Amino acid sequence: MTLSQLRALLAVVEHGGFTAAADRVGMSQPAVSRSVATLETELGVPLLTRCRDGVKLTDVGEIVTRHAREALRHFDLIHTEVAALAGEVTGTLRLASLPSATGTLIASQLRTYRQRHPRVAVRLLEGSDSEVRDWLDQGVVDAGVVTLPAPGLLTAELDSHEMVALVPSDHRLAAQDVVTYEELAAEPFIRSSGGCARVFNEVAHEVGVRLDVAFEAREPSAVVEMVGAGLGVSILPTVGLPEQPSDVAIRTLRPRTVRRLAVAISASAAPAAKALLEQIAGSRIPVR
Repeated sequence: MTLSQLRALLAVVEHGGFTAAADRVGMSQPAVSRSVATLETELGVPLLTRCRDGVKLTDVGEIVTRHAREALRHFDLIHTEVAALAGEVTGTLRLASLPSATGTLIASQLRTYRQRHPRVAVRLLEGSDSEVRDWLDQGVVDAGVVTLPAPGLLTAELDSHEMVALVPSDHRLAAQDVVTYEELAAEPFIRSSGGCARVFNEVAHEVGVRLDVAFEAREPSAVVEMVGAGLGVSILPTVGLPEQPSDVAIRTLRPRTVRRLAVAISASAAPAAKALLEQIAGSRIPVR
């Protein structure tokens, strides 16, 4: 068993196939296939099964992948922690972000980070709030943008912003300056699955209403388009809010609902991830 075999396996898993993995690790596709096949032969069990949309881990493959990530993380830490003792941050920063936060909040932070730590390679993934948390738990990424609170993780707050109500411009609620949860609960609701639902669902529960979810869409732009088409009402954060079309009215939400975003890392994160957290936190101590 070699490190290159473990890297090849993880690349296939994380990028969904042998060809994409080959591009990522700088190997030919046949070489990646041979690496994984050799690993399977040594362990005596299949690790992957091929399916129509790529590859899937077997039950044993799940276990091997988890240990492979830990093994490679510790191997990489040898270099990064030795360099850190000399005052230099090196290695790779694998960062996961919410799509709505990448351009508005993360891009400027990464620009500063690269200026301060030019020897760190940055890899960026995007996903929903639940996906980012899963990637952090599984060790797929070193740092991630999450919604607070985030128990068990070290965090530095990135931004806090209000959430707003979206209604069709010809809807009766569009004539109001303020829209309540009770009024939204009486209408078909379009829920964003990108990660902000946890915030407004908690507020809805506090005020004693249940939002009548008729549709669900991952991207905020799709939510806005569906509201404009008259399919229902919604709630979205102001950060990353798509350009407002003429057929959608954005109104103040009551009770006031605030989403707090933070960059989170695990307590055992490598120096490259800790450096990003320290940059965002400034002189403040990261909080759990």
